[in-house]
Amino acid sequence: MNPQQLSVEQRIFQLREEIAKHNYAYYVLDNPVISDAQYDELYRQLLELERNHPELVTADSPTQRVGDQLHSGFQSVTHAVPMYSLENAFSQEDLESFEARILERVTLNAIDYAAEPKMDGLAINLRYEGGVLKQATTRGDGTTGEDVTHNVRTIQSIPLKLLGKEWPQVLEVRGEVFMSKRTFEQLNQSQLAKGDKVFANPRNAAAGTLRQLDPKIVAKRRLSFYVYGWGQISDDWPQPSHYDQTMAHFKAWGLPTNPEAQVVTGKAGMQDYYDALLQKRSELPYEIDGIVYKVNQIALHAKLGFTSKFPRWAIARKFPAEEVWTQLLAIDVQVGRTGALTPVARLQPVAVGGVIVSNATLHNMDEIRRKDVQIGDTVIVRRAGDVIPEVVGPVLSRRPDGTRLFEMPTHCPECGSEVIKEHDKAVYRCSGGLFCPAQRKRALQHFVSRKAFDIQGLGDKLIDQLAERDWVKHPDDLFRLTLEQLAGLERMAEKSAKNVIDAIEAAKETTLARFIFALGIPEVGEVTAKQLAQHFRELDALMQADSEQLIAVPDVGDVVADNIATFFKQPHNQEVIRGLLEAGVHWPQPQIQTVNADSPFAGKVVVLTGTLQQRDRNEAKALLEAAGAKVTGSVSAKTDYVIAGEKAGSKLTKAESLGIPVLSEQQWLEMMGENNG
Repeated sequence: MNPQQLSVEQRIFQLREEIAKHNYAYYVLDNPVISDAQYDELYRQLLELERNHPELVTADSPTQRVGDQLHSGFQSVTHAVPMYSLENAFSQEDLESFEARILERVTLNAIDYAAEPKMDGLAINLRYEGGVLKQATTRGDGTTGEDVTHNVRTIQSIPLKLLGKEWPQVLEVRGEVFMSKRTFEQLNQSQLAKGDKVFANPRNAAAGTLRQLDPKIVAKRRLSFYVYGWGQISDDWPQPSHYDQTMAHFKAWGLPTNPEAQVVTGKAGMQDYYDALLQKRSELPYEIDGIVYKVNQIALHAKLGFTSKFPRWAIARKFPAEEVWTQLLAIDVQVGRTGALTPVARLQPVAVGGVIVSNATLHNMDEIRRKDVQIGDTVIVRRAGDVIPEVVGPVLSRRPDGTRLFEMPTHCPECGSEVIKEHDKAVYRCSGGLFCPAQRKRALQHFVSRKAFDIQGLGDKLIDQLAERDWVKHPDDLFRLTLEQLAGLERMAEKSAKNVIDAIEAAKETTLARFIFALGIPEVGEVTAKQLAQHFRELDALMQADSEQLIAVPDVGDVVADNIATFFKQPHNQEVIRGLLEAGVHWPQPQIQTVNADSPFAGKVVVLTGTLQQRDRNEAKALLEAAGAKVTGSVSAKTDYVIAGEKAGSKLTKAESLGIPVLSEQQWLEMMGENNG
């Protein structure tokens, strides 16, 4: 029918259908059938008609990709079907092991795999209802993502309405949003021209773009999309195979699929595809960091199932790390949240895998010596995917005169406390745990935790605020907080503030064991803290004990004894402990416990798991310890018994696999001689 004979509504519908077909030809088939100028003319006609007839504008119109208003933020969305991550393979041997695990579960001679490039972008879930795009969410943590619909609508390769009519009523497709190499280069040139900060790599550029609040900015940056899978689907879908049926349907509905994808057979097919794509990698118009292989026959997916983290029917083969040479200018030391000192290489900035790198980890002192890295060397720097860049080693043929060996500092660069090297480990650690600014937040979180001072209401976010305002530098500062201070904090009403102040006041009455545990002495856990409290019974006696006296305590060996002695020797730690006592922290003298040597649990290592019905967990633990048992939190070959309540999980499974005796709650109580009533 001649366009002049159509009604306005019919012409608008016709133009939308025609533009959708041209988008499909351009973005999905990579085979445009009209020029850009002709496309622009169709778009102009539609835009003009819709302006004159706003009552006919619909959300799935090509003109509605970019909204006029800024978005206020990103809402959390729970995925209808979790978005799992993939297990990584770093060698052909890893792939062969992957296939062997599959063949153990299915009776086939060979497995067909859908193989495709692993895009270096962001995973997105697109939800279509009645063929119309309703919502787009990021992967997030796999269970919950962020709603980025307003930005995803601007991506030209994502159809606002699916082509055809035979799609399920609800269809969630999953794919990768990415930025092409060419678009990335153009974006950075534009950023430089404006004096703005450039992006490190296409992935960061795509991520930063997708989180823009203004969809007009997103539209200008021309993101791309390839579909690779699906989430929730209604109408008893999907199809029998991944690549040649399911993905073929997606493509027919206007969703772009990666043109490099294909089906391969067995480990030989996976290797051939890997070799070919690795060779082609630099020529691709986008960044990839490996290959994804999925069992092509969808019926096998349910049979193979999932681990707690990964599908058993898919794997990602990573490409080898990219390496460059640059100069090592200096080695600095960073103090982590646990007090561990990490040497960091300061490098002449260099591009590695599309990222400008100026710092790289040297891991620890042993690695520096093993690799023979010296300050002033030309070094090999490796970056694999999103892994932190590392110094592989020196280029000895280019070692200049005057290079210097690095020495670990003897005192913490953050607080001046003594640095100790852990026995039989490569870790150097600051011993000023209560005082060191680098360890502040972690030390405070541990101090107020349930097994330590158990201060209700002092959560991580509140501790962050207190530490960032310098109101609480050390644990003893907690006991000097005022109601007025807390009430003025973000999300802290006066009633909540009073509850926290009351909890802090109540926490002044504690036990010596809890006090010792709260100090956060390296490798002094809850059990060891109880042993120390029982043995010394006075804090002063413990603080003045030498290594020989400490080793006499059950569960304390040479390493733990040195940790304790060094901790109490630090003036900064002594100062904080005095502050705690002056603030009113106190405890009754520990009672001397008598252990029944005839108990079947005397000297045994016991693990509690599941929900107990007749005793709560703390009571059960106390009974076992009184019977001479050591109660631990994890199952190992050294475990003597596992006591399993209802809904026991992985600990029970591990105990059974190791052949460790498992007791029901009733069996345990009978062995203890307890009345089960």
